[in-house]
Amino acid sequence: MSIRGKRLSAETEELVIRLKQHHDKERKSGKFISTKSPAGRTAEALGLGVATVKRIMARYIQNDEKIVVRTSRSPGRPLGEIIKNTPQTHVRQFIRKCNLDGQYVSIERVRKFLDSEYGIVIPQMTLWRALNRWGITHGEGHRRDSLKEQEHVILARRRYLREKRLNRNHDGTLIRPEVYLDETYINKNHSKRSTWYPKEDGPWVNKPSGVGPRLIIVHAITNDGWVDNAQLVFEAKKRTGDYHGQMNWENFSRWFCTQLLDNIPDRSLIILDNAAYHNVLDNKTYPNKSYTKEKLRYWLTQNNYPWRDDMLKAELLELCIRHAPAPQFCLDQLAAEHDVKILRTPPYHPELQPIEICWAIVKNYMAENCDFTMKGLRDRLPEAFATVTSDTCKKIIAGVVVEEKKYWKEDEELDEIFLSSVGIFEENKGVDHYLDGV
Repeated sequence: MSIRGKRLSAETEELVIRLKQHHDKERKSGKFISTKSPAGRTAEALGLGVATVKRIMARYIQNDEKIVVRTSRSPGRPLGEIIKNTPQTHVRQFIRKCNLDGQYVSIERVRKFLDSEYGIVIPQMTLWRALNRWGITHGEGHRRDSLKEQEHVILARRRYLREKRLNRNHDGTLIRPEVYLDETYINKNHSKRSTWYPKEDGPWVNKPSGVGPRLIIVHAITNDGWVDNAQLVFEAKKRTGDYHGQMNWENFSRWFCTQLLDNIPDRSLIILDNAAYHNVLDNKTYPNKSYTKEKLRYWLTQNNYPWRDDMLKAELLELCIRHAPAPQFCLDQLAAEHDVKILRTPPYHPELQPIEICWAIVKNYMAENCDFTMKGLRDRLPEAFATVTSDTCKKIIAGVVVEEKKYWKEDEELDEIFLSSVGIFEENKGVDHYLDGV
């Protein structure tokens, strides 16, 4: 890439000066100059390490001789923080596209994708652990050892999409009104990381250190916007950790019954994620490990199932589990009492939850208008929520519906691809060899 005619940065001009001075020094010495180590000579001339020069050249070659500008990050920032902010959705879509195109996709290829598209450099093992957490695994593709989604992720998404499709009439209208709910948090010092400023004056923002106290926010949206009177805001007891840890079943169920159910349409379909307090089981509906032997025997007797006096607790529990009905979620029971249905989004799919985009809009407004005080944080929340209108929600939900249709179609195509690949592999290697590999 030529830089002729372009404005050079101060750093580039410094490198030019260093290189010129180095060549002047070589000319004055008049001695023979070895060219066996171009990387070594470049590093010596520019005041860099040899490994740095080799790394830059390797990246240059890997990107088809294009210079990729990487975003900077704070020194010492833990790799876990990098992974947390990695565009998980885009990684999944990249892998799915490679699978659909019949292209081999490896961890190294995903690393290059993240580096070139987002300027994120992640060690291979760190990315491997992240992919496993996101439900990505190795599978048989057109070539062996190709990355693909785990079966339980595909099944959860398919069940979810089928339920969403069953809630739509042929003309696209809804059978049950859909309500999307979620929780998030905003820290007191949540603000933009960069700002414009006069070069001679420097940045004017005197940002406090740390993130400060945080507010936990619970809310819900429909196609018409935010659900009236459903907003819950409270200050967290801790500044760090997963904000889900600041919620519990007692707080959530109280909000669900007193603020949500009375303000949503009748016979609604409530769509939420799989947070622990959304999935609390009703221990009264089935025997579990916490039951004593006496309680297990009592349950079997009450339900007319025979048992023996010499049975161990493990045997009694196994017998109860065999005959007991499937465990039920407390939230589903609460909803059923009001003729409302619960649907949980598949894991690792924030792109299928439209309220996530609403949170991003709210947080962006808060960041642009941050004054680093708790009072200001609370006072600005109504303004931030007002930026998400009914038209905003309609557009976001319409976009999510497009994503749902795309997943539904691509999953069928990928299923055919992997089935055909398995057939080819069985023919070449034998069924027994393939099953041993599985």
